[in-house]
Amino acid sequence: MSAVEEPSNETAEVKEHKELEGEPEEQFGESYGADPTRYTFYRDRKEWADLEPVPQDDGPNPVVKIAYSEKFADVYDYFRALLKKDERSERALALTADAIELNAANYTVWHYRRVLLQALSKDLREEMKYITNIIEEQPKNYQVWHHRRVVVEWLNDPSEELEFIADILSQDAKNYHAWQHRQWVIQEYKLWDRELEFVESLLEEDVRNNSAWNQRHFVISHTTGFSDPAVVQREIQYCLNQIRKAPHNESAWNYLKGMLQDRGLSSQPGLLENVLELKETHCSPHLLAFLFDCYEDALESSFQKENTDQEQKETLKKALEICELLAQVKDTIRKEYWQFLGRSVKNKYGGDVPSNEGEAAKQSAPVSEGQETS
Repeated sequence: MSAVEEPSNETAEVKEHKELEGEPEEQFGESYGADPTRYTFYRDRKEWADLEPVPQDDGPNPVVKIAYSEKFADVYDYFRALLKKDERSERALALTADAIELNAANYTVWHYRRVLLQALSKDLREEMKYITNIIEEQPKNYQVWHHRRVVVEWLNDPSEELEFIADILSQDAKNYHAWQHRQWVIQEYKLWDRELEFVESLLEEDVRNNSAWNQRHFVISHTTGFSDPAVVQREIQYCLNQIRKAPHNESAWNYLKGMLQDRGLSSQPGLLENVLELKETHCSPHLLAFLFDCYEDALESSFQKENTDQEQKETLKKALEICELLAQVKDTIRKEYWQFLGRSVKNKYGGDVPSNEGEAAKQSAPVSEGQETS
């Protein structure tokens, strides 16, 4: 007698569910349950099986063998293999990203990446986004800044650069690499118009920003120049105003001296008088050092004209008094230096003029709290 099949009360959904039951690997393959964040070595990737990795060759007897991580060795072994083969493919480009993540300062990787970008006709706008992310993580990496410059040149489009650099400088206003790139962009694409305004905004935030002072000199040197007396007088007044804010800030004095030293510190109308007036209320070692430079410049001018009159002797006396004041009171840590300069100018411009050692003590009146604040 044939068996009679019992009727089933199971719904279609239950049957479908039962059919799907079983080992997950059978249903979804070997990748089921794999951690997507786990790194898979290139040597274990089937799509890389055709490539023979090239190990690092440190020679037979390396003095100090670097203990590379297993992942680092794996990535760079395959990178060297690609380089040896001169392969220009999408997988090669992807591997350069892994290599850069491990060592973003590797010149060869960046160069190879540029070769691949051109060979594969990649979207350079996407590459700029990639570079931006790298710089935001490593803002003082020279190689990535150079890579950015090359890509900007390929695009011939600097429209995003000044804003991007300003953002990087807002995190560190003295980032040398960012300033170097900014100067290149401005000079290459003639983007001078609002740069002085940008520099002034940085100096308003931090008058001690040496990089901003340097940029100010760079901008003026490449635009109006310093040959126009009106520009020179404007810059002198700008410096003096900034010095009043922070008398002990050396940056403004360096800028002032750098701007004028080729034109003669003592030849600028009213400058010596302004500095002497400032000395009464905002005296500092930097101010006194600048005064000495002015006096020395005046002595040299008189010496070349072969003047030996009383005015030259008075100038020498003032220079020696400044050296003594710095050596004994205002900058004692460099006492020997100032005494050496005093002896030098005395020997060169007039040995019969005595230095007034007591004058330093007379000029060493206590500095008020307001004057000391910088």
